[in-house]
Amino acid sequence: MNIKYLGHACFLVTSGEHALLLDPFLDGNPAGAAKAGEVSATHVFVTHGHDDHFGDAASIASRCKATAYATVETAGRFPKEVMVEVGQIGGFVRAPFGGVKFTAAAHGSAVPGGLACGFLIEAEGKKIYHAGDTGLIMDMALLADEGVDVALLPIGDRFTMGPRDARRAAGLIKPKQIVPMHYNTWPIIRQDPEQFKKDVEAETGIPVTVLSVGGSLAC
Repeated sequence: MNIKYLGHACFLVTSGEHALLLDPFLDGNPAGAAKAGEVSATHVFVTHGHDDHFGDAASIASRCKATAYATVETAGRFPKEVMVEVGQIGGFVRAPFGGVKFTAAAHGSAVPGGLACGFLIEAEGKKIYHAGDTGLIMDMALLADEGVDVALLPIGDRFTMGPRDARRAAGLIKPKQIVPMHYNTWPIIRQDPEQFKKDVEAETGIPVTVLSVGGSLAC
């Protein structure tokens, strides 16, 4: 399995014949690794409706005939031709690649009455947790029993957890590895990921991989 960082909170996870695209904000991303038309996916995941996460999800899912995953209200933003697997917090959906659980996130959804979420993706016997946009919440402690292999955690602050709270989240989740995300796209969320790496590893012993935009991690 390979995890490629496309910038901001967007990742492309490849597992066999499956290509899982998470929060595809590409064409409007000032630091994106690709344009929307250059990326293909079999499954598209959207944590919430803000433009820097929903982004190009509809156009990519339509072009690739990909199945999308979103909470019920966010799913309404997809055109009718897109197959959307809807769920809500705590729900699990089986899928050709394995399955995905909708996890809690403390954030707005940009959709009236809707909820933001994270995703715990299962594929090839591995678990990847994409936190979405969220502040630090005690629900993260429940993930310690899940055996998370890789946790993708926001560190940008202001709109999500900052580095300090992301370190605390690491201690709650206890993943085997962490990749920081949602930082340095704009000056308002400027952070030093290398300092975050040093602090987390010193405090928790959990390895942190700082991916450059376009960089990949095998797991």
